[in-house]
Amino acid sequence: MPPFNISRKEREENNGCPRIGLEIHAYLNTKEKLFCSCPAEHGAKHAKPNTNICPTCTGQPGAKPLLPNSEAVKKVTQIGLILNCKIDEKLVFQRKHYSWPDLPKGFQNTISGPYATPNAIKGKFEEIKITECHLEEDPAAWNPETGEIDYNRSGSPLVEIVTDPDFTSSEQVIEWLKKLLITLDYIKAIDKTSGIKADVNVSLPEKKSQRVEIKNINSLTNIKKAIEHEIQRQSKSPVKIQETRMYDAEKNQTKLMRTKENAQDYRFISEPDLPALKISKKEIEKIKSQLPETPQTKLKKLIKKHKIEKKHAEILTKKLEIVELFEKTIQEINPKRAIPWITVELTGALNYVKKELDQIEIKAEHFIELLKLVETKAITELKAKEILRQFIPKSFSPKKAAKENAQISNKKEIEKLTKKVIQENPKAVEDYKAGEKNAINFLIGQVMKLSNKRADFKGAKELLERELS
Repeated sequence: MPPFNISRKEREENNGCPRIGLEIHAYLNTKEKLFCSCPAEHGAKHAKPNTNICPTCTGQPGAKPLLPNSEAVKKVTQIGLILNCKIDEKLVFQRKHYSWPDLPKGFQNTISGPYATPNAIKGKFEEIKITECHLEEDPAAWNPETGEIDYNRSGSPLVEIVTDPDFTSSEQVIEWLKKLLITLDYIKAIDKTSGIKADVNVSLPEKKSQRVEIKNINSLTNIKKAIEHEIQRQSKSPVKIQETRMYDAEKNQTKLMRTKENAQDYRFISEPDLPALKISKKEIEKIKSQLPETPQTKLKKLIKKHKIEKKHAEILTKKLEIVELFEKTIQEINPKRAIPWITVELTGALNYVKKELDQIEIKAEHFIELLKLVETKAITELKAKEILRQFIPKSFSPKKAAKENAQISNKKEIEKLTKKVIQENPKAVEDYKAGEKNAINFLIGQVMKLSNKRADFKGAKELLERELS
């Protein structure tokens, strides 16, 4: 839990402000569960209930765990490093006991608790201190209305990131979480299709209101609303005893679940069926060397080194694959020309087919070739946009397509096209002559359609305006 024993100096600096801390839970991006070889499928990949299960992840008597999933351990280490934490080399799993229908063994295996050494400690991200981040297994999914339990996610590897109570407003929390999610996406550490869940801790020192933990909030919108409601509630009625509450999104209010339990209530003990894990300094350094630059580092580089406007740089750095493609492209293409082709045309084409760049194969050299063909007026921008859409799901050299779709720049050829369009569209011609200047765009579109998007756009516009005047 976040430490609320803040110093006198911190109290003075934040006099009158709420104290807010987060416990963020997310599924690690692994193929298998933590202690068995069952598929770790959840979120968008969710399978039919109780199909990805075995005696281990359903807690059958006598079933023993396999050694922890090495990929999960690596990903938690990556997260700790990118959050500037100290990585612990010796890790011991604990049994965290509690009685709940979604916990088949009666305990949860976790690298947390009063006797544990978490995977990573004492970090800092975007001016917020990180208490720790650690690895643990997910319980099953219990439906309290029907009593049904789905064990598909039971045993899936989770990361829990715990912050100090450094936040003072809901807006600050949401902006920080957005940056965190973008950063974690860079290292492909978490399953983004499953989203995150957060336990939010709120207290009002000025009102001498004790800490309240709001459990399992599953969206940024609800996190913001829950914090704002709880601040308002504690302002009116300070909390005397620590509480655990739940957030009701429909009524926009928090409800008491129980008074806050202490660590002793979970009866933590070392897991006898799992040996201590050891990660060497050499392995930690290797993992660290393979981390990409953070979004924050890339943002500063784009603005300072490449003179990219901040609004464009922020769009580019939201996805690692996008910014890496941009960095390769501007080695040969002017950044100002490359920006709209990536932030508008490419992202638009991806959104249309509901794909991310890492789900398809676009080579930087093919993308650069395409932009050079536009630069040299070998093809029109419209034809280039059409070829770009054909790059999905796999790009190709556009040179052959360029030969077959060479730009028509000859004035006599364009003039033939414009005269034909004027003849075939008398209504649009009348509208233009009557003062509806937008009618020219329709006529240009007809020229482009007639030429299969090969006519020089600027030339077609000039000839149309000359003919119509």
